[in-house]
Amino acid sequence: MLGAGESGVGTAILGKKEGFEIFVSDFGKIKDKYKQVLLHHEILWEESGHSEAKILSADIVMKSPGIPDTAHIIIKLKEKGVKVISEIEFASKFTDANIIGITGSNGKTTVATMVYQLLKDGGLQVALGGNIGDSFAKEVATENNENYVLELSSFQLDGIESFAPHISILTNLSPDHLDRYDNDYSKYIDSKFRITRNQTTEDYFIYDADDEKIKEWLSKHTIKPQLLPFSVKKQLEKGAFIKDKEIIITIDNTKFTMPIAKLGLQGQHNIKNAMAASTASKLLNIRKETIRRSLENFQGVEHRLENVLKINNVKYINDSKGTNVNATYYALDSMETQTVWIVGGVDKGNDYSELFSLVNEKVKAIICLGLDNQKIINAFGNVVDIMVETHSMQDAVQVAYRLSKKGDSVLLSPACASFDLFEDYEDRGRQFKEAVRNL
Repeated sequence: MLGAGESGVGTAILGKKEGFEIFVSDFGKIKDKYKQVLLHHEILWEESGHSEAKILSADIVMKSPGIPDTAHIIIKLKEKGVKVISEIEFASKFTDANIIGITGSNGKTTVATMVYQLLKDGGLQVALGGNIGDSFAKEVATENNENYVLELSSFQLDGIESFAPHISILTNLSPDHLDRYDNDYSKYIDSKFRITRNQTTEDYFIYDADDEKIKEWLSKHTIKPQLLPFSVKKQLEKGAFIKDKEIIITIDNTKFTMPIAKLGLQGQHNIKNAMAASTASKLLNIRKETIRRSLENFQGVEHRLENVLKINNVKYINDSKGTNVNATYYALDSMETQTVWIVGGVDKGNDYSELFSLVNEKVKAIICLGLDNQKIINAFGNVVDIMVETHSMQDAVQVAYRLSKKGDSVLLSPACASFDLFEDYEDRGRQFKEAVRNL
């Protein structure tokens, strides 16, 4: 295993259980909680560097999704002809369970959590994993589930060969992680569509029919699964659409309807999320009443437009999971008051121009939170009157507190990765909430 994070350690546990000789190597430091797991399972490991000769003698290497293909050790392995796969690919070989795979630039965590909740409420034996919660491999090793709902990143899909979900969902496409795809958007799109690569005519592909890039790709490529689109703009014969303020889903000539007003999460992107999740649930025969009740009660996921507190009639909203421009577009679009916007981090080749009109309309001040904020300053310097640079979450929240007044909102929606100042987007979101609570 290259990388001793969630996926590497999960794969090590499964590999050991299945009789493989396991060695885990991490170029950086291994977190204590993962060291303890490796020690407990008596798995050999190293940190702060790779023993090249040992790694190159492997029959198969599982690469953590965070390691790029351009890493020296990966190039060496490929030159030698050693098979390099993802944890998702490895784990799928050891389960016959029904798999629902969800990918997309935005919304995949919400949709995955929704599907999981719908199936659970419908009485199915189900686990949630992949890019969220426990790794798929760890779940396969330690539990015996009949269904897995997996959130899948493009990096995880890059390392698949035969992995095939019964139901795949593509929520949407927008430029993200282009630094990992030679700044070529088409390579990133191809990567997302790998989710359909091994599906058969017995399987299903649920997708956003309003997304131009998805439509364009499908017009040029043939895939085997049955297509179930969803749309908020047009009526569809099959799949999900909106009519008279109701979601209407048609599968095999059977209809399911739900009033939009009853959804626990509002906003156009959440209507689409609900469409995707309920289409998948209908395919697995979850009762209509269960779907309606489940979606009415669904309150969203942590770090995604999460209401934290109201202080002096100012709303503090945690959207730390907004790690690309498109996610932040949704967040700003949903703001109904003047907003102090906290933005910044590790830029992934962002084009901020699509945010200009929203920022102009809704944002009274920008607080930059990152080690290098120049691109944001250049982009929005002429769009807002107030722009402040900060280098810690505590400072950012303190400044936001001073700049906001009654009736405003303070929104953390960084549009960037978090690794310059934080462990990950969850750490960033938790620090935001803590700083807000300490005001």
